[in-house]
Amino acid sequence: MHTLTFFPLGNADCTRIELANGKTLLFDYANMRCEDDPNDKRCKLPELLRERLKATGRDYYDVVAYTHLDNDHVCGSPDFFYFEHATKYQTEGRIKIRELWVPAAAITEEGCEDDARVIRAEARHRFKQGTGIRVFSRPDHLKAWAEAAGIDLETRRHLIVDAGTLVPGLSLVTDGAEIFVHSPFAERTDGGVIDRNDASLVVQATFQVDAVLTRVLLLSDITHETISGIVRVTKYHGNEVRLEHEIAKLPHHCSYTALSDEKGEEATEPVEPARWLFEDQAQTAAVFVSTSKPIPADDADMQPPHLQAANFYKKAVSKVGGRFKVTMEHPSESAPEPLVIEIGRCGGNIKKKPALGAAAVVSTPAPRSG
Repeated sequence: MHTLTFFPLGNADCTRIELANGKTLLFDYANMRCEDDPNDKRCKLPELLRERLKATGRDYYDVVAYTHLDNDHVCGSPDFFYFEHATKYQTEGRIKIRELWVPAAAITEEGCEDDARVIRAEARHRFKQGTGIRVFSRPDHLKAWAEAAGIDLETRRHLIVDAGTLVPGLSLVTDGAEIFVHSPFAERTDGGVIDRNDASLVVQATFQVDAVLTRVLLLSDITHETISGIVRVTKYHGNEVRLEHEIAKLPHHCSYTALSDEKGEEATEPVEPARWLFEDQAQTAAVFVSTSKPIPADDADMQPPHLQAANFYKKAVSKVGGRFKVTMEHPSESAPEPLVIEIGRCGGNIKKKPALGAAAVVSTPAPRSG
């Protein structure tokens, strides 16, 4: 059985993937909790991650992937991880990273500050060393950066993964899992100004248990323009299966900008590619996950999550008998806890908190084949 965990961090991301063979991948790390605020309901991320690592006898992750360098995806990383580029980040008890995954923009971007700057330094160090990293897309901007750093980009080709390909090192045969890259496109990171959201790492993870396939979309913070590009390219190559999903981590904390330029009145009316992705490609009993604050009762707040976007997603997923989940509302808004989805021979099932003294209970849909 594989396990997928989404952590309640407010409008921020950290997703843990634990494979049945023991490999563990972490997508983003944003420790947003204010320890001085007793009313802060966001989880104690470092504590939860360390507890699990200790239980499995590890002090490392096989993969840590940063989808992009915004604070709500990287916050607190320099306090938690062992980074190879500087001794100040190598004190006892830090969690090691066997392989770091970043979009090309995380290397080429200038003007980074705070935690983003530290991760950029680590990515640059590993890329220069030629080991322990995978970089997604190879725009001209990356080539120019490499040349300026005295690196022949051809000698780093084995570290670069292009959109439209599988990430090397994982397979359905050996790991029961594979990861297909949808974005970033090289064109998104060429030029002078980098839009972190639209140059972010977007993947489909496919898990296999026996003959059953369960597909998960991790959509970072992309906008509807990037979704439209992904859909267009995927359809052009006749590869629509790579956008099917039983589980989707919704983009940008349930922002309407992932669906349209217009928020809408009651519900956001998505552009056609976004509608197709979330309605036609969602599979039976799909789960949509909004990594966000609770959905508001009105649209007074300009920041996500947006009520209108949530209304669209709820309607879309209900058409396939699925569920819409919000990390800061699970299992309740008053006491949010990590949302755990166990992936087995019946597909993905949300793990329920056991009653006091009872064994764990998992909600189980009817078995299906992949």
